Amino acid sequence: MKRSRRKYRKPSHPWEKERMDSEDKLLQQYGLRRKREIWRTQTLLRSFRQQARRLLTASGLQAKRETKQLTDRLQKLGLLGASATLDDVLGLTVDKLLERYLQIVVHRKGLAKTPRQARQLVLHGKIKVGGRKVNVPSYLVRVEEESLIEYAGKGPAPGAQSAETTQAPPATEAPSTDAGGEG
Repeated sequence: MKRSRRKYRKPSHPWEKERMDSEDKLLQQYGLRRKREIWRTQTLLRSFRQQARRLLTASGLQAKRETKQLTDRLQKLGLLGASATLDDVLGLTVDKLLERYLQIVVHRKGLAKTPRQARQLVLHGKIKVGGRKVNVPSYLVRVEEESLIEYAGKGPAPGAQSAETTQAPPATEAPSTDAGGEG
């Protein structure tokens, strides 16, 4: 059996206050469960940037081919624009990558009220992407898949407002007092 390899790199210094505070802020903002998810995203971003730096110094047909492949991949993920260059790859941030997580896209689409609730929906298999259930909150959503995200559970989506709450309550009539009544 093949041993799975670690997909993240821990910080070089474990107790840097500034780094820890910024990680806590990201955990809260994006509804992540543990700092390991941030480290995994930073490692993925680091690999994109290393590849871009290597391609900036390289020349030739193969370098052009790899540059196009890298920019196309990042454009499909919605991280770069149509006329992006390798310098734009170097300008990517962890926030930009976290915005493409399925749990965040579900929250932004209004299928969940909070990122935490979106994470729960994804983990419980209540979200479909292109007709397939996806239960990985850190799934990187491509641009063309963004419109294919839908709620797969029974009943209305928790983040969506039901018809009862969007309509105005019916007006009740006040009892009328007739002057020429019974009597």
